[in-house]
Amino acid sequence: MPKVQFYTMGKNEWRSADQWPPEGTRFTKYYLHSDGHSNSRFGTGILTIAEPGDEASDRYTYDPSTPVPTLGGPLCCTGTRDAVPGAYDQSELETREDVLVYTTPVLKQGVEVTGPLQVVLYASSSVPDTDFTAKLVDVHSDGKAYNIQDGILRARYRQGYDKPTLMEPSGVYELTIDLQATSNYFAAGHRIRLEISSSNFPRFDRNLNTGGNNYGETKWQVANNEIHHAKAHASYLLLPVSP
Repeated sequence: MPKVQFYTMGKNEWRSADQWPPEGTRFTKYYLHSDGHSNSRFGTGILTIAEPGDEASDRYTYDPSTPVPTLGGPLCCTGTRDAVPGAYDQSELETREDVLVYTTPVLKQGVEVTGPLQVVLYASSSVPDTDFTAKLVDVHSDGKAYNIQDGILRARYRQGYDKPTLMEPSGVYELTIDLQATSNYFAAGHRIRLEISSSNFPRFDRNLNTGGNNYGETKWQVANNEIHHAKAHASYLLLPVSP
């Protein structure tokens, strides 16, 4: 029996391989692009394999009192019946101004993504510490946008959990967000989408943006966060594309 057994969503097939990711996988960078207005799915955010040039960064406000609510995903033990796991249409969440949305053009050919997923962001913030979230989404031809995988990084741990380091307001920091892994076929006529924000609650605790302990605090700060994607700070989604 091959060492790896996995199920490819979109093709609805069980697969097997002798290694992970499967042989022939090409790790492909999908770069973030916009004119500085990628807020919500009605913005100008684009996701392509073309490297960026001189581009304006995207800004949004993260207020811990109104976090982006969790909708599906690998969810467990939140203490509320309203939060349930699975794949759900993310369209309503994508209307929020604190969710940056980057989408590929309509795919002329299907793209199979099988293996580990990663997002690399170049980010700034007005506060000493905040969170950054990323969500991979499969946009169907009817416009429904189903979550595939997601992840989060608390900025103070960008150098490792053993080296917490706060941010400076003038700094631009490289952040690597682990989206675990998947196997999904983005069919022709679909689009690949990436959502960026700073909360996914109640799946993940809200960052109160103070740089403090969070769990022992009752006051918070509003964060003005910025995602850079110009040539010198080319933020990207790294996908394991199968041959």
